[in-house]
Amino acid sequence: MTSISYVKQQRITRLCVRCGLLLMQYGAESAVVVDLSKRLGLALGMNSVECSLNFNAITLTTICDERCITTTRDTINQSINVNLLVQIQQIINKTEATVDNDNLIDRTTLAFDELDKTVYPTWLVSIFVGASCAAFAYLNGGSWSITAVTFIAGMVAMFTRIYLSKHHFNPFITVIVTAFIASLIGATTYYFDIGNNADIAVASSVLLLIPSFPLINSFSDILKGYVNIGIGRAVFTYMLTLSACVGIVMALVLMRIQHWGF
Repeated sequence: MTSISYVKQQRITRLCVRCGLLLMQYGAESAVVVDLSKRLGLALGMNSVECSLNFNAITLTTICDERCITTTRDTINQSINVNLLVQIQQIINKTEATVDNDNLIDRTTLAFDELDKTVYPTWLVSIFVGASCAAFAYLNGGSWSITAVTFIAGMVAMFTRIYLSKHHFNPFITVIVTAFIASLIGATTYYFDIGNNADIAVASSVLLLIPSFPLINSFSDILKGYVNIGIGRAVFTYMLTLSACVGIVMALVLMRIQHWGF
């Protein structure tokens, strides 16, 4: 096997940690992050790759010819993007299947540079989220007027959440404001006596704030041995849920609704 220079190992290390960062930022579970980062390093010629994860950081070490290079990077939470995770996995599969090692690092780096990070337009996402909240309200016995109010509440709330996220607001503040707006619009069914059951509108309009994907990831991490990051993700999820409750209570207090619930 051809000896790999120190500079080349540095490039491979940076590429592996970049892979791990992208996977963590866009919602991959810890086992997938570690597995794909190691596979990429091995495919590029490393003897071994070690990866350690924290809730907001990743540490990665490449070993080649008894020479170690270690790097640490901070992570920034992004919205979940499964399409991007699939693209990264396809890049690694292609790298592993490549027989010709000439310029393999350059080609893999170029593939990461050309990742498609485009997302659906804000207005389209807001409409579909509003429709899903409205469908839930209808399935739970809400009248058409309740369904219509829930649709508007969910749509406006999702638009608000995306807007605040793009402007880098604290995620907990974002959830509080989003829950407040959704509950405020949903609670108009109480104030104006709209529909057959106002409770359905309030409950359904905040469904978009349920952190199901992060919660599943936290349980998966704990069960697969990544206890530290799993607990960190679980705490973060519970704090998001608490923030949503705060926003709902604020809206109900403002509307002077003293009793709410099924």
